Amino acid sequence: MEHLTEKPLKVLVVTQYFWPENMRINDLVRDFVDRGHEVTVLTGIPNYPEGEVFADYQRDPQRFATYHGAQVVRVPMRVRGKGSLRLVLNYASFFLSASTIGAFRLRGRPADALFVYAVSPIMAAIPAIVIGWLKRAPVFVWVLDLWPETLRAVGVIKHPRVLGLVGRMVSWIYNRTDYLLLQSHGFFENVRRYCTRPTSEDRLVYFPSWAEDDFSAASAPCTLIEADATQFTVVFAGNLGEAQDFPAILEAAEQLRGSVAVRWVIVGDGRMSEWLAEQVRVRGLDNVHLLGRHPLEAMPGLFALADALLVSLRTNDVFEKTIPGKVQAYLASGRPLLGMINGEAARVIDESGAGLSCNSSDAQGLAGIVRQMVERSPAQRQEMGEAGRRYYLEHYSKSRLMDQLESLFRKATRRKGIQ
Repeated sequence: MEHLTEKPLKVLVVTQYFWPENMRINDLVRDFVDRGHEVTVLTGIPNYPEGEVFADYQRDPQRFATYHGAQVVRVPMRVRGKGSLRLVLNYASFFLSASTIGAFRLRGRPADALFVYAVSPIMAAIPAIVIGWLKRAPVFVWVLDLWPETLRAVGVIKHPRVLGLVGRMVSWIYNRTDYLLLQSHGFFENVRRYCTRPTSEDRLVYFPSWAEDDFSAASAPCTLIEADATQFTVVFAGNLGEAQDFPAILEAAEQLRGSVAVRWVIVGDGRMSEWLAEQVRVRGLDNVHLLGRHPLEAMPGLFALADALLVSLRTNDVFEKTIPGKVQAYLASGRPLLGMINGEAARVIDESGAGLSCNSSDAQGLAGIVRQMVERSPAQRQEMGEAGRRYYLEHYSKSRLMDQLESLFRKATRRKGIQ
């Protein structure tokens, strides 16, 4: 293996979100440390998703100064709080603070590569570009969200002139990044459009997400809900937002109530949580169980108990290009998938043979594929789950992706003349 024969790398990770916040970047940092590399993380104050600083961090910030051997450098920032203005200030304060205070705190510390975890907001890449320029180190941006299209799709920004300004900022970032790592094949066309300088194809690299380690290991028994062999259990886990289209999910649950013994188990929280609880109560949906938010460690046991796992997403030109991170976790768990979703995610479900899909927002279609899944034999459902697991290992294996990233880091550092 390459990482056993070459000297360790000095990797600087720039991310607005990091442990104790529950983010996939935590996995990457831990894995690179385990491979013998020296990793430093430049991040903010943990406050996602509630918008308030984590109580444990407030009590003892020093406890969070290292993570599995990686040094964590935190910069001051405005916490998210509630409301759009607070969110904008949260985004702006991190990239300004990380570009100045962060660059100062990291002075004199060499880096072979800078890696940006670019979930929204894309401005988190700006500090990495500044620091990369100061240290003459290559910058890698893992593009997990398409700006400005996502802002328009979710209605955060609607004014064309403002969207145009954001688009120019995105072009500025893309043009100054050494490598753009794209989480979906559907991202390439969009990203090329914003690369307004000549771009060699090797700068754009397909680099998908993986499932957290917990989903690939043997799971502990489920403590969130009891097994019930008399009912078919559909599990949804994740953000409860408008994009997940819970009106259509509840409509499907209503259509099946009384004719098919299905219980819908929904785990997570978000902007639709209160609406969902109220609708379940008003409609008397005793076949829908809202369990609230629980730690990641509890999910593998719940998934193992499920007869099928549900992913849903409203459709628009951005969402169709995106693969929700839960898809990888679902595939890794070896359970059948149900998708009320279009685009790349539906392609993965169909191509892998891991489950059944219908169009976004199609409540009748969702009821139909649930009915079909119930009618399949346990052996047929097991084969779907196993097909999904095989597809996961072939396309989303974390060890392979870490090998790929390490190889890219070494290639880029040689090109920059650092080694």
